[in-house]
Amino acid sequence: MNDGSLPSVAWIAGCGFIGRRLAESLHAKGVQVIALTHSVASAEVLASEVPFPVQACDLSSAEAVSALAANVPAPDSIVHCASSGRGGADQYLAVYHQGCLNLLHSAPGATLLFTSSTSVYPQIDGEAVEETSPAEPDRETGQILRRTEDLVTRHQGIVARLAGLYGPGRSVLLQRFFDGTARIEEGESRYLNQVHRDDVVSALLILLANRDLAAGQLYNVADGEALTQRQCYEQLAAHFKTPIPPEGPRDLNRKRGWTHKRIVIDKLKALGWQPTYPSFLEAVRHDAALVPSIRELRL
Repeated sequence: MNDGSLPSVAWIAGCGFIGRRLAESLHAKGVQVIALTHSVASAEVLASEVPFPVQACDLSSAEAVSALAANVPAPDSIVHCASSGRGGADQYLAVYHQGCLNLLHSAPGATLLFTSSTSVYPQIDGEAVEETSPAEPDRETGQILRRTEDLVTRHQGIVARLAGLYGPGRSVLLQRFFDGTARIEEGESRYLNQVHRDDVVSALLILLANRDLAAGQLYNVADGEALTQRQCYEQLAAHFKTPIPPEGPRDLNRKRGWTHKRIVIDKLKALGWQPTYPSFLEAVRHDAALVPSIRELRL
C-alpha cells in the first residue's frame, strides 16, 4: 500500500539514471507512477521492462505536455529529472526551463520537484556552501539552471541541487582511474562533492513525503564528505594497491566550470535523511555492483 505521506499519483519526467530508480521505488510503495521519456523508442523499451505505464513526451513542447495531461491521471507530484544529455545552452533552455514551465502550466495542482545541480555554486576557495550561499554561476548553462530553480520555487515547487552523481555503471572518477587517464590537478587540490544514485533516490522520496513543508525550498543533496581530488585518488590507489595517478594541469574547460567548495547538507538531514554511502570510498568498499560495473565499461 502507498505510504500516506507520498503522493497518490506521480509523473517522473525523465527515466534515466535517477528517474527509473525513483519510479521503481515509488511504484513499490504503492504510488501510481507515469514515467515520461523523450522518445517513442525509449518509451517502448522501458515499458517492456517495468510494471508501470510509460509515455513518450517532449517536455519542451507545450502542446505535447498538454496532450499528455489530457490523457493520463492528474499528478499530485511531478519529478523533473530529465537530462540535457551533452547539449549546450539551447538544450538546457528547452529541457529544463521550458520543460518545467510546460509541466507547471499543464498540471497546476501538482508539486514540481526539480533536480538541479550544485554546479550553480561557483565558489573556488574551498568554502562550505549551504542553500543560502551565493549561487551566481558565470556559465550560461548554470544561469539557465538558476532561472529554472527560481521558476520552480516561485510556484511553490522544490529544488534538489545534486552533487556529482555516481553509481553502478556510472563514475567518471573510477572510469578514469581504471583506464589510466586520471590526473591529479597541479596546485591546490579542489574538493569533489559526490552522491550515490541510491542516496539521491532516498532524498527525493523524503522531499516528496515532506512536500508541504519543503514547498518553495532549495535542498543540497550530497554525501556530506567532500574529498579533495588528491585525497580521492590517493585513497583509491591505496585501496586497489596501484600507483597514484600522475599530476597534470587543471581542467578549466569542465562542462559546468572549475569549482572548489564543500557542500553542506544539514537542511536535508533535518528532514530525517541519512545517506547509505556517506562517502565515495564507503561506496567503493560496500556497493558490490559499483566497481565491477565500471570495470566492465573498459571491455
